This record gives sequence, structure tokens and C-alpha cells, in this order.
Amino acid sequence: MNFATIVGVIKHAFMITTFVIIMMLLIEFINVVTRGDWQKKIKTSKFGQYLLAAILGATPGCLGAFTVVSLYSHKVVTFGALVATMIATSGDETYLMLSLFPLKALLIMLLLTVVGILGGFLTDKFYKNQNALLPENLHEFEIHKHDADTVISKGNILTNLKNISFQRALLLFMLLSFLFLLAIGQIAGDAESWVKYTFAITTGIAIILTVIVSEHFLEKHFWEHVIKKHFLRIFGWTFLALFVIVIFNNYFDVGGWIKDNPYIILVIASLIGLIPESGPHMIFVTLFAEGIIPFSILFASSIVQDGHGTLPLFAVSKKSWLVLKLINLAFGLVLGFILLTLGL
Repeated sequence: MNFATIVGVIKHAFMITTFVIIMMLLIEFINVVTRGDWQKKIKTSKFGQYLLAAILGATPGCLGAFTVVSLYSHKVVTFGALVATMIATSGDETYLMLSLFPLKALLIMLLLTVVGILGGFLTDKFYKNQNALLPENLHEFEIHKHDADTVISKGNILTNLKNISFQRALLLFMLLSFLFLLAIGQIAGDAESWVKYTFAITTGIAIILTVIVSEHFLEKHFWEHVIKKHFLRIFGWTFLALFVIVIFNNYFDVGGWIKDNPYIILVIASLIGLIPESGPHMIFVTLFAEGIIPFSILFASSIVQDGHGTLPLFAVSKKSWLVLKLINLAFGLVLGFILLTLGL
């Protein structure tokens, strides 16, 4: 493994971590400004959670999945909603499917959304020990007394910058660095344009909020609740996972595992779906496009795999990650076997 590969892994880990943190910052801000009313409404509607989570998961790429991980890590949505997201998402494979067979890809996205909603409902109905999945030190979104009235700094913005604190300066440096690397193509260089625009817009909003919020809000919510508790842990575990995956792909020929027996291929495709990486799963998208494997195998692979969507979850709670992947694997295998037996 050369130096360029390691640098690439670092940049990829930084991209994933920064976007997750940005989503956490935005959600934290919205939660305090609305005094938590929005999350109360979400919590009271389980079906609404499943529907929103599945739709976010079905969107191409991993941004929707990262957003739901942020919500789950703060106990806004249930574990079932998280399952709905990861069943529905196919990560970067969605882009490839849309380019190779767009109409069938849309059908797959719709079916994954439906299965995701069903999977989320069944998970919450029958899996009752969800509290044990998240570490005790993870908090729900907190609202301190008078916080909603002191979000925006009453002083001049120039005063905030002139008397800038270490926390505000470091956060601005991180966000501006991310925006700069995005602008010059060092981050998300191969991503679709709408993904880059999403990164740029959300980062820009986070920069504005970092400048205008009060020192109290910045320290207690942005710094204490988000950066200190999540950034290093998410970056560290994301980097480690990506690093291991690169080594795995260098020494093992994933494509060579495919056999002629369709049921063996189904099991292999589902097991490979456990890998939190987009590359290996694209093999099955290509094989389906060429008519080599049936729909059932691609569908099972799409249910189990989630691109990079679960990497931040692994950093937040390894128990949640493991249980989630096992549930998705069960759904993928069962539905895959049924569809394959029916000749689909």
C-alpha cells in the first residue's frame, strides 16, 4: 500500500466524518430553536419515521443514510427507522443502476423503500431491547433553560470574529478547509454534481451558523454536544474501517467468489453486502445488467449492502451496527430465496 492510498483513505474518512458532523450541527441548531418540537412530532409518528427514513435511504449515495445515523445517535428516531434506511439504501450502486437500467433501477428503489418501511415496523415490533444498543453516554438533544432565546449572538458578527474563541476558530477552520478541499476537487471529486452542491450548501450553512451563534450556544451545543463527543471517534473508526477494506480488496478477488449455482451466488452476494464499502457490490449490478444473474440476487444484495452508510454508525455503536447488519442480512436472504424460487 503506497502513501497516495493512505492519503486517499484519510480524505475519504474526513469527508464522511465532516458531513456527519455538519448534519449534527444543523440538527442541534434546529432542535434548540424549535425547543425540540420537531423531534417530538417525529417520535409520536412511527410510520412517519419509517417513511422518512426509507425515503432518505433510497436517495442515491450515502447522504440520507448519514443523516438518519445522526438522528438515531441522538435518539430522535428508533432503531427500526434506522433499519428502514439501511434496507432502502444502496449507496453509490444506485448511480450505477440508474445509468445502466434506469427504469428497473427506479423500480428497485421503490421496492427497497417498501421493504424498508416493513422492515422498520417489524424490527420495532419484535425487537424490544433497543436501549441496550446505544452507549449510555450518548445523549438526546438537550435544551438548556433560555437556550432557545440565546441562540443568536446579540453582539455584532464582527465582534464574534474579532474576539473569536478557540472553539469557534477551530470549527471555522475545519469547515472552511472542507469547503476548500471540495472546491478544488480533493474531496468528492468523482461524485455527482448534486452531491457536491449538497456538501457545499450544507457546509456554507454550518459556517454561517458558526459565525452568528452566541458563545454560550457554540460552547454548550456545537462544541460540547457534537465536536467533543463525536468527531474524533467517528473519524477514527471510519478511517480504520476504510483502511481495512482497502487491504481486503488488495489481497482478495471478490469477483472470483462468484459461482455458477444461483443459490450460492445469492448467499455470496448477501454476505458481501455486509462489507461497508460500495465497490464489491457493483459486481452484481454489472452482472445483472449483462443478464448473467437474476433480479432476486441483485435485490438481495441491495437490501443487505448500504455503501458507506453504516460507517458512522459503527463509530457510534458497534452493537447497533452488528444487529442492524444481521437484520438486513436476514431480510436479504429470505426475500432473495423467495424471489429466486419463484424464478425472478
